[in-house]
This record gives sequence, C-alpha cells and structure tokens, in this order.
Amino acid sequence: MRYVPHTEDDVRAMLQRIGVADLDALFAEVPREVYHPDGLPWPPRLSEAELRRHLEEIAARNVPLSSRPSFLGAGAYHHYIPAVVDALAARGEFLTAYTPYQPEASQGTLQVIFEFQTMVAELAGLEVANASLYDGATALVEALFMLQGGPGAAGERRRVVLSTGIHPEYRQVVRTYYAHLPYEVVELPLDARGRTDLEALAAAAREAAVFAFQSPSFYGTIEDARAVCETARAAGAEVVQVFDPIGVAVLTSPGEAGAAAAVAEGQPLGIPVQFGGPHLGLLATRERYVRRMPGRLVGRTVDLEGRPGYVLTLQTREQHIRRERATSNICTNVGLMALRATIYLAALGRRGLETLATICLQRAHHAACRIAELPGFALRYPETPFFREVAVRCPVPAAEVNRHLEARGIIGGLDLGRFDPAEERTMLLCFTEMTTPADIERLLGALAEVRAS
Repeated sequence: MRYVPHTEDDVRAMLQRIGVADLDALFAEVPREVYHPDGLPWPPRLSEAELRRHLEEIAARNVPLSSRPSFLGAGAYHHYIPAVVDALAARGEFLTAYTPYQPEASQGTLQVIFEFQTMVAELAGLEVANASLYDGATALVEALFMLQGGPGAAGERRRVVLSTGIHPEYRQVVRTYYAHLPYEVVELPLDARGRTDLEALAAAAREAAVFAFQSPSFYGTIEDARAVCETARAAGAEVVQVFDPIGVAVLTSPGEAGAAAAVAEGQPLGIPVQFGGPHLGLLATRERYVRRMPGRLVGRTVDLEGRPGYVLTLQTREQHIRRERATSNICTNVGLMALRATIYLAALGRRGLETLATICLQRAHHAACRIAELPGFALRYPETPFFREVAVRCPVPAAEVNRHLEARGIIGGLDLGRFDPAEERTMLLCFTEMTTPADIERLLGALAEVRAS
C-alpha cells in the first residue's frame, strides 16, 4: 500500500484550488539547500559498525554546555537540572505522549497535569492555567486568539498590538498565524530606555483588541508592568504578558500587574538546552476565559466513595477536530515536558525558586557592572533594570566578538544584528546560576582583548 494516497489528479486538483502552479511553487518558502524534490542525497550503504562510527563522529561535533562557559540565552537557558527530574520523568508509567482521554487508566498522568496547571497559575498570579502548548511563541498566539474574541473583548476591534520587546521569533510566529486573518498586527517600538512608551501605547491601544508585551523583555529590560497594563486597559485593550517563569519569583507577577493572560517558555523549568527543542508553552488567564482556553485542562473531583480523581474537563476531544468551529487546533499533549517542569518546580519549591532567581539577578548585575568598565563596552540601556540578560554595546561587531570568544573556548551572547542590522555591535549576554564567578572573570579577560577597529 502506498504511504501517500493522493493520485496525480488529486494533487493537480488541490494545487488548482489554492491557486499554485506546481509543488515547487507550493514549497517556495523552504530553503533550497534543504529542499530535495527528487529524494534525499543518501550516503553509500554502510555496515552496522561503519554506521555506528559515522554517527559517533557526528555526535562528537556537539559542544555540551557543561564543557565551557556559555553566555547565550535569548529564549533557551542553561540552568541546573536536579537528578530527581531525570529519575522520575524516566519512570515507565510516564513513557507516553498520548493524551490521557481515559481517566480510569491515566490517573497518574492526569494528576501530574493538574499539579502542573496549579503551579503555572501560581507563578503567573492568575486563576487558571492549562497544559499541552508547544512553546512560548505558539502560547502567545493562542493567548491572543483567546482574548480577542472572549468575554470582555473589545467588540469589533481588528488590531493586535505587539511590543517590539517581545522576542523577534515570537513576533514572527504571530505574523505567520495572522497572515490570512482579518486582523491587523501592529508593532509598538520600545522607547530609548528599552521600555514601553506609555503615550504611544495609549494611542495604539485605542483601536486594539489585545496588546502583548514581554517583561523581562527580549533585551533583558524590566517593564513597569502595572503601568503598561493600566494604560492598555484604559484604552479598551486586553493585555497579554510574556513572562519569565524563573524571574517571576522576584518580580511582580502578570496577574498582580493586571494582565488578562500570561504566557511563557517553560524550557528553563527542568528541560535541557538542545538544538531545536524540546520546549514547553505555558499559559494562564483569568477565570472568565476558561471556556476559550486551548490545549488540555485537567480538573479534580471525587468519586462516589469520596476518593479524589482527575479528568479532562470543559473540553471534549471533538473540540480539536471540528476545524473552524474549534477555539484552537492544538492537538498534542507535550505531557513529558510538563512532567519535567512539575518535578523541577516541586523540587525547588517557592524558596528555592526565589533563591535561584536572586543568584541569576546578582551575577548578571555584577558582570554588567564589570563589562561597562571595559574600554569600548557599554550597556545598551544603562538606566533600566534587568534580570538575567543584558544588552551590551561592543567596540566591534558582535559577530567578531563572538569569534574571538569562541577561539578562547567561550560561547558568547546573541548577536542582535541577526534581527536588526542597526544593532550589529550589540550583544545580548545571559547569566544564570550555572555561570560561575570564574566564568565571568574568563569572559571579562577575553572581552578586554577586543579592540575597536
């Protein structure tokens, strides 16, 4: 039986329906270097021993973060993962990605998701949280969808406003999702301090259904979240905050600030940094939006004998297969990543998370002060508070600085010129509890060698 059931006539009819000439035109967005319409360029056949050697050679090219200092963050963070996370997450009872639709056979998994939701809601300072979102970027999209048409939404407003303090890749995902929807996506630039311009926000939000911002921002700066939420809400727009699930231990939570919904990338919570993932989306909101939440929602109840039990609630399986009438097309479970985050948060506890956040903050500020003293270096936003990431002006292009650091066995920060050519001499440096004082001294020594060209 053929794996692909479509006949040539089927393909031709579908292409004609969507107005595309051929398959090459349909896949025009795929980079040419990875597009192989005539089949993959397979290597010669290898024996088992040869194949194993070949794969080991490929694996040896990887650079584990434990082998050298790393100052790269920007959405994926190197934090210590307690051994208990791997030990419990590897138990056989959890080795499935299937959604637990049958509660009688899935009480353990359902309880984990329930505890996960509870912890996320507490972190966000909001009333309800869900599970099963892919990552921070798609969680943001789902939150925008949820708020723009839910109770209290701004009527016929067809504008979504995004702060440019949101991760550029998150903003690109939003634009992709909204490309063919009857909504206008508008970006609101940060001011000279790396924060939201409240006057500009008040003007933009008057015609917006939802305003989304990130704090700490992509550039590390911390917003006056209460003022941002109050300004947007006064103009009639609901607010989504992209927050840091570790930084929130020492910062005002989105709920306290007045946001209607909060989203985050859950990777820092017990998920290792790997190329391309895995990731975990977090989403929490006010109770009035609970019936529009995407993904999974687990509730706790009791049976006839008074014993606690856990079930998927408010959403039926059919919600995810009814196409345009569904509130979301999220169908995956992502339960293993939610499990890891739950174990991680339970292991650290409230005090442990606060201690971790404090260490990150202190090391970032100590390093930033020292870097600002180096000839040719300066903080991008010197008067604005930040958490664990800081944007630094360099005397030469950031790409050149990174090559210099790499030659000395150091993984540098993110070259912001990748997203904005005007920032080619700006680098985003990240500091966590895994950044030792010796690592900082090593970084300072290497940066001191960089001279303006």
